[in-house]
Amino acid sequence: MTKNRLNLTRRAMLGGAALLPVLPRLGFAATKFPAGFTWGVSTSAAQIEGAAETDGKGPSIWDIFAKQPGRIADGGTPEIACDHYNRWQEDVDLMRGLGIGAYRFSIAWPRVMPDGIGRQNEKGWSFYDRLVDGLLEAGIKPMPCLYHWDFPQALQEKGGWLNRDCVAWLAEYAVAAVQRLGDRVDHWFVMNEPSVHAIFGHGTGEHAPGIAGGNIGVLQALHHQNLAQGAALRAMRETRSKLTLGTVLSLQPVVPETELQADHDAAIRWDAVWNRLALDGLMRGTVPEVLLKDLGKVVQPDDLALVKTPIDVLGMNYYSRCTVRHEPGRLFDVGWGKAHADRFTAYGWPVEPEGLKEMLLQLKALYGNPPVLITENGAAYHDVPRDGGTVEDDERIAFLRDHLLVLQAALEEGCNVKGFMAWSLLDNFEWQMGYKMRFGLVFVDFVTGRTRTPKASYEWFRAVAGTGNPV
Repeated sequence: MTKNRLNLTRRAMLGGAALLPVLPRLGFAATKFPAGFTWGVSTSAAQIEGAAETDGKGPSIWDIFAKQPGRIADGGTPEIACDHYNRWQEDVDLMRGLGIGAYRFSIAWPRVMPDGIGRQNEKGWSFYDRLVDGLLEAGIKPMPCLYHWDFPQALQEKGGWLNRDCVAWLAEYAVAAVQRLGDRVDHWFVMNEPSVHAIFGHGTGEHAPGIAGGNIGVLQALHHQNLAQGAALRAMRETRSKLTLGTVLSLQPVVPETELQADHDAAIRWDAVWNRLALDGLMRGTVPEVLLKDLGKVVQPDDLALVKTPIDVLGMNYYSRCTVRHEPGRLFDVGWGKAHADRFTAYGWPVEPEGLKEMLLQLKALYGNPPVLITENGAAYHDVPRDGGTVEDDERIAFLRDHLLVLQAALEEGCNVKGFMAWSLLDNFEWQMGYKMRFGLVFVDFVTGRTRTPKASYEWFRAVAGTGNPV
């Protein structure tokens, strides 16, 4: 899931041309969500599975990156994480107890194909067989995501997402996944947040694989991910026609810190990189005009015809707006601005639920109101068990409730939202922050054996999923 989020302010950028109004401060009346609305939770393999060298799994870029001194805030690694690989039945029971209808998880590419291509690992696939069967038995729809940042190290050594061969690599893996699990799994996502992976993994180097490639590194990695996504979608459809296919993007309204023209222009540039390059390519087969000059070094003839491959549902991850300012010397001369917010999470991210509606209205206005599943929404707070082991995480409950109220308002304005998935089921390995940030509905004790303790937010979300009422 998460990443270095941009901070965010008051207005939503609509393609750099028009600004959507900000909603009044949560003056919404609670109503029940419609019948058939999907409730679920999300996780990712690298953040929860552990078993990094178990049963033939190959190394991922995060396995390698986390072992490099100074890369992870607390020195943690995903080697054990939540030990989900061994405790998946317990975690399925937790989901059953929530009463949810769907679970978005990711498949660890190097667990099932240790070299990234070619040889497949039967023990790795058997793990996902067991997980899928356990979810179905519990009445929970499995919604696997093929790629949630744990790229096979073997392919990284061949150039990773900076090598156009990645298009064929992802397509081969996608076919293998559908051939193995497609008899039981009909909902699939291809990518998770390609723009975030490109920016922080290939632009600044703060995430794995740690490449500080600047603007061209971001654009090359992101364009190649978009290309590979198109190839994977087509290959999956050809392998098994009756599938519901989508992809997951981190979408955040981008707003200028001040009224200065330089900040306004910075917001247009960052909106193009963070949101539009993936959206415009997928939905329209175009690229943002502000990036045309730089993308001329990357895009080849007929590329955009492949990028524009139809999907059935768009996964949207939302945490806050992005507030930016003009700052020469940073990526695209854009720096993080100061958010005009009155609440912040433990991560330092502003709490701005109104931005969720703003982004959904942008999707409605610009892209024909595609079917959307909110695939991540949640917050990190410093959760500490009290005497008796209870975890009273009222701030997380307030965060989720406020976003659900805004989501109801978006539905009332005709936004085509099909469901909501909380990030995350479990406290987990939080990328470059290690185990310092907790997003889970369930507390995981990383000191004394990975025991699980449902938090107050778990009980609250169970009630919401059961009644459709966020209050």
